[in-house]
Amino acid sequence: MARTSAAVRPAADPIPAPAKLTISLIINGVERRLQVAPWTTLLDALRDHLDLTGTKKGCDHGQCGACTVLVDGRRINSCLTLAVMKEGARVTTVEGLAADGALHPLQQAFIDHDAFQCGYCTPGQLCSAAGLIAEGKAKSAEEIRELMSGNICRCGAYPNIVAAIQQAMGQS
Repeated sequence: MARTSAAVRPAADPIPAPAKLTISLIINGVERRLQVAPWTTLLDALRDHLDLTGTKKGCDHGQCGACTVLVDGRRINSCLTLAVMKEGARVTTVEGLAADGALHPLQQAFIDHDAFQCGYCTPGQLCSAAGLIAEGKAKSAEEIRELMSGNICRCGAYPNIVAAIQQAMGQS
């Protein structure tokens, strides 16, 4: 008995892509309006639409913390957040930590303690540490390590990162 191929179905009309949406975000203190596709992550909006490339794309699955930014003062993984969900939010990236030409205390502490090697994770580490300090929950090195555990450093600069955060917290 000969096999016959399945009947060929006519191609369905393609579903049109949704229109781009206009959103407004306050990025590092400046209101920015941009048009993004509904599926654009906050990370991609920052990097691809606003040329803020300090925020890094690491795993793109929320597991490494390289994409950490502050949204309304809270640290989030920008790779897991759709830009349209943050309409009107205040977003602080690593580029927005320094003020008036002076380094943020965390940035200076990272330099003082050599808290980076390759530097790829550093923007996410800095933003996460700024959020950690603002949360006010970490009182010890152990608590800092636990609350920073979502930020991976493949170079292993963890002791220096903890020391830098302690310095910025006034504990060193």
